[in-house]
Parts: sequence; structure tokens; C-alpha cells
Amino acid sequence: MSKRILVILGHPSANSLCAALSERYVSAAQAAGHEVRQIRLGELRFDPVLHEGYNQAQALEDDLLQAQADILWAEHLTWVFPIWWGGIPALLKGFLDRVLLSGFAFKYRPGKAFPEQLLKGRSAHLLVTMDTPPWYYRWFYRMPALQQMRRTTLEFCGIKPLRTLTFGPVLGASEARREAWLMQAQQLASG
Repeated sequence: MSKRILVILGHPSANSLCAALSERYVSAAQAAGHEVRQIRLGELRFDPVLHEGYNQAQALEDDLLQAQADILWAEHLTWVFPIWWGGIPALLKGFLDRVLLSGFAFKYRPGKAFPEQLLKGRSAHLLVTMDTPPWYYRWFYRMPALQQMRRTTLEFCGIKPLRTLTFGPVLGASEARREAWLMQAQQLASG
């Protein structure tokens, strides 16, 4: 069955492995009959800093308003990003801070411990690159960025993470290894 898929590239460079994974995923999803839109955070014009925290509303730039419209349109979101210093890139974090706002992604309810999940019914894939071996990131660091994205961001808003693919170590990876990773992204999008 055809889905509306939004692919969000959280790496600022269009020449990165993340960008190649994103493009391969998009091509495979389109070939499988899905309707696909893309957001490339490195091409958006927005201030990633939430200057007053959540104490004062900060007007959304046009690119962020369009991003919110694309998220509402999507049935499935695919997030493609690197792990830097054990976490998500600042650009992606700024995007999340500015876009996934109360009233859009969730809504606090008086007398309730947890907010209403306003993005419920959507699913997600995560395609994540790193220079650390993925097994080491999982067992020794306990995957802080993946826990943040899956549990305290996506699930908090009602988005159900289905599958996470980790690719690494990227540093020193052969062309054959990179192609194998691209094929994994292609297979995930085709399914």
C-alpha cells in the first residue's frame, strides 16, 4: 500500500554519507510507489536557537512552517543523521526545538502527567551514521542519541519508531562497505 513519506536529512552537507543514504531511500521509496517529500536541514533558512526557551513564542520562519505542514502530511517519517559527540547534530536539535512545539506535536492537559500526542498514527525509520562502531555505541555508551530520538522525541509526540539502521564506523570505510549501507537503506525503503 502506498504511503506518504517524509525524509528529513539532518546532516548539513549535501556531500555526506547521510545525504547519499537519504537519496537512496527516497529513490527506492518512489520506485515502490510511495509519495515522497524531502527536507534537507542544511538548505533551510531558520534560526536553530530557541532564544527565550519555551517561555515566549518565537515566530516560525517560512521554512519551518512548511516543515510542519510536511510533517502533518506524512504518514511515515525517515530521519537521516550522523552521531556527533555521542548525540544528534546541533542543526537537527535546533530543528526539533523549533518545530515540535506544544500545540503542534503535543498538548499539555490539565491534571494529566503526560501530554496528548498530536502526531499519533505516524511511523518512523532512523538511518544513523557514526565513526564509533555501532556495537560499541550500543553496549558501552547506551545509544543516548537514539534513545533521545526514539523515546523522548518521536514517541513523546506519538510517532512510532519502527526500525533504526546504524552505519559505522564511517571513518575509513571502503566503497564496497558504503555501497552495502546504501543497499540497506534501499531495501528498507522498498519494503
